[in-house]
Amino acid sequence: RPRLPRVRVLGARIGRLVRPARLRVARWLAPEYEQELRKARRQLRRSRKKAKAAQAELEIARRHPPLFDGPLPARVVQTVEAVRAEHLTYLKAGMLEDLAAGVLRLERDGLRGLIVEAGTARGGSAIVMAAAKEPERPMKVYDVFGMIPPPSEADGADVHRRYEQIAAGAAKGPGDGTYYGYRDDLYHEVEASFARHDVPVGGHNVELVRGLFEDTIRLDEPVALAHLDGDWYESTMTCLTRIAPLLVSGGRIVLDDYFMWSGCRKAVDEYFAGRDGFRFEHRSRLHVVRD
Repeated sequence: RPRLPRVRVLGARIGRLVRPARLRVARWLAPEYEQELRKARRQLRRSRKKAKAAQAELEIARRHPPLFDGPLPARVVQTVEAVRAEHLTYLKAGMLEDLAAGVLRLERDGLRGLIVEAGTARGGSAIVMAAAKEPERPMKVYDVFGMIPPPSEADGADVHRRYEQIAAGAAKGPGDGTYYGYRDDLYHEVEASFARHDVPVGGHNVELVRGLFEDTIRLDEPVALAHLDGDWYESTMTCLTRIAPLLVSGGRIVLDDYFMWSGCRKAVDEYFAGRDGFRFEHRSRLHVVRD
């Protein structure tokens, strides 16, 4: 007669063999239950992701005071909602509100200088900043308004994989729409979006500048806020070398891709290594503030 522990071991082994077969039969008999199970698993993953993001935002709020005291103006909130509804930006609402708060703060504090965006895609984040700034303050928006240039050897494997996807025509735009680099006339599309959201470039002191950053970003005036969304190493380094020295005291650079792409992160770390007079703030994205 076998001992009891051995019986248990044999029973467990049989159970492991039977359970997968039983599960396959159950799936065959009731496929709708399998679909419900998959749906529940997806919802659980999304809930966990949202909870993690909320926890990260709470941690950010604990470390850094808000950029702007009080609620954002209704005009700015409506613009954030509108550009997201039209899928004019990849950014979440909190990130757009963060940019708007930075603009409102510099207006409140009376900081002089330009607002700059380098890399605008479909223009959503630039439109939000234009809605938050005073109409008299100049703003320059730089982009190739077409296909993003290729990365360099200074970028990591993650960047090159992403570019291969873009070059193959497989990239998606916000809301799973057409990727901005595949659109036929992005410049005039962005220009029309500014007008549609009540911040026309001509009447709101905004200039859209088309071309590669290395050819177009040639500034000699103070910069109060710069939103850099250049993705790769070379484009980010070009922006930093030409904009950071012009940043006024209390001004800030917002790095869109520091936590996303290795090339951007490498350029930022290299540029600011051993460079005094700047401090990092880890908010919804990395902010570099001039002391």
